Amino acid sequence: MSTIDNSAATAAVALERPKKGMSIERAQGRIGVLFATPYTLFLIAFGILPALYAIYLAFTKKGAFVGFDNFLKVFKDYRFWPAVEHVGIFIVVWLVLLVVLVVTLAILVHSIGLRWFSGTMRFVYYIPGALAGASSVMLWLFVLDPTVSPVSWLLQALGIESFVGAVDASRLPIVLAVIAFWTGAGGWIVIMYGALNNISKDVIEAARVDGAGPVRIAWSIQIPLMRKWIAYMVIMSFAGGTQLFVEPRVLAQASRGVVGQDYSLNQLAFLYAFKQNDFNGSAAISLVLLAVAVTLSIYFVFKGGLFERA
Repeated sequence: MSTIDNSAATAAVALERPKKGMSIERAQGRIGVLFATPYTLFLIAFGILPALYAIYLAFTKKGAFVGFDNFLKVFKDYRFWPAVEHVGIFIVVWLVLLVVLVVTLAILVHSIGLRWFSGTMRFVYYIPGALAGASSVMLWLFVLDPTVSPVSWLLQALGIESFVGAVDASRLPIVLAVIAFWTGAGGWIVIMYGALNNISKDVIEAARVDGAGPVRIAWSIQIPLMRKWIAYMVIMSFAGGTQLFVEPRVLAQASRGVVGQDYSLNQLAFLYAFKQNDFNGSAAISLVLLAVAVTLSIYFVFKGGLFERA
């Protein structure tokens, strides 16, 4: 009888296990929904609904459907294409600077044998990212002024004698790219460092046994295996670069008109909305930026193999 009872008890426990497992999974699912719900509500309220309203504004005027009239008006604006050129040059300079220097610095930091020194360098790189955009630009106002700059010797060596000369139109894309790099590169270096940690040490050791040096290992092994992370960095940085606004706006106020109030597309959209009271034209500019950003992001996603499985 005891054997039969034990068998029955074992069978009962076996039947109860799946139910208990299911209840745990159900509880985890409910917790996941609980955490995701606030973000979803904020996404709908401050992301999806404003985007839909912008689409409505871009194709209407005083509530009436006008097709592409708002877009044609924006395209004919003498300020639009110079703003496109400014943002385009800035993005090219910034992305090249970002990809080359971030990947190089991440590989150099990763190759440091002393853990404490490597961790210190990552922390130092990350510090500028703690500053908000406007605060960062305010700091750079002093750095770019040769009369008070701690690197005035370097500015003078480059032929820059005043703050106005530093933000001259020919230098401004590089200046904006350096400010953006200084603010955001630290976080990307930390991310790339994590990507390098995912590369098997056996692969690196095998390459060293075959006689590959640090440069060869970086070029043939580390960078190709970081391709997805680099593509992700380019996508996010490109999306942020198209939204250029804070840096040129602060520089425009500090330079007393040397940098125009309509230097970037976001600045032009701001002028349309709050200076000209033309929210329809502002929405049209926003949709143009969105279309370009989404199109090129999709290109980088597939080109970088972001969703490919290893």
